[in-house]
Amino acid sequence: MSLQETLNIIKRGTDEILVEAELKEKLKENRPLRIKAGFDPTAPDLHLGHTVLLNKLRQLQDLGHEVLFLIGDFTGMIGDPTGKNTTRPPLSKEEVEVNAQSYAKQVFKILDKNKTKVVFNSKWLEPLGASGMLKLSSMHTVARMLERDDFSKRFKSNQPIAIHEFMYPLLQGYDSVALNADIELGGTDQKFNLLMGRELQKQFDQKPQCIITMPLLEGLDGVNKMSKSLDNYIGVDEPAAIIFAKILSISDSLMWRYVELLSLKTMDEIAAWKTRLDTGENPRNIKVEFAKEIVTRFHDAKQAENAEHDFNTRAQGKIPDDIPNIDIQYADNKVTVPQLLKQIQFVDSTSEAMRLIKGGGVKVNGERIEDTQHLIENLTTFTIQVGKRKFAHITFT
Repeated sequence: MSLQETLNIIKRGTDEILVEAELKEKLKENRPLRIKAGFDPTAPDLHLGHTVLLNKLRQLQDLGHEVLFLIGDFTGMIGDPTGKNTTRPPLSKEEVEVNAQSYAKQVFKILDKNKTKVVFNSKWLEPLGASGMLKLSSMHTVARMLERDDFSKRFKSNQPIAIHEFMYPLLQGYDSVALNADIELGGTDQKFNLLMGRELQKQFDQKPQCIITMPLLEGLDGVNKMSKSLDNYIGVDEPAAIIFAKILSISDSLMWRYVELLSLKTMDEIAAWKTRLDTGENPRNIKVEFAKEIVTRFHDAKQAENAEHDFNTRAQGKIPDDIPNIDIQYADNKVTVPQLLKQIQFVDSTSEAMRLIKGGGVKVNGERIEDTQHLIENLTTFTIQVGKRKFAHITFT
């Protein structure tokens, strides 16, 4: 593979590479490069937005390079550095180790385990001590720190900035020194911290790392970034059928954004997909192939086939084969539909159930329910459906 072909693979889907000329020189050395990527030590619950960076790491591994999967446990053991995030309490070493195992379970569905080294920054940050921290802090100025966007905004609006907050970009930068990183990957919002690594490496007489920033992936709505809080996400641990259905729900235009950032197909294979589309093929066919690729990655090929069958069954208005059987008890075997939907956890509240009924989204034994207080009685066994994805066989016991 030529240098330019290698560079094209690395550049695919990236937001920015700094400095590209330096990256070319590193690639010319014809050795495995040390690729650093840092991750939060809190318990991971990954969605496809998180995997954009992981996919790029895997591409670099396939090119023969080594990934240094850095878990920031030093930060994790003292909680959130800004003190603003109450959902990130301090973690014990035991908790960090458990979370690291959880990471491994998910990320090694993408990364090559044999080309990945998991490292913890407490190994070199704890021994640094007070003298080491002071020496590190002398290598940067307050003026430079205030160039960081969030610090600058807070300073201009007279919002307080604690001294220790200035230390975190320095510590992240020092991670690059300790690892002698050749390349560091991060999101576009991490650019300042990534550049800090370059600056500190220079001061420690190391060759500065190159930086690759990856874009944020839009959620299913195509507008906001993928986020669980916005309910526009695809979780990597979700059932195969759910992942498949969510991917099929994205718009045809957004599909190519997902393909570019999430598919591990070669550029030639993706070009072939686009050619098929240009010659008049239905975009849905490409979307199905892409959805099966993603499901196979996080489950397996058999479940991907089953997910496609399940999706087609639901799309035709039929009842899938593998829906859950739920036994419930009610006095006189009577229950309103909203109460039932809440009990079987198809909705969070009866008011949500009533909204779904008004919208025509609830069926009992294939018949659409219109009355928000519809009473189910004189039925021992029946099937209930909410939307196209939620089905259950209900039995009164």
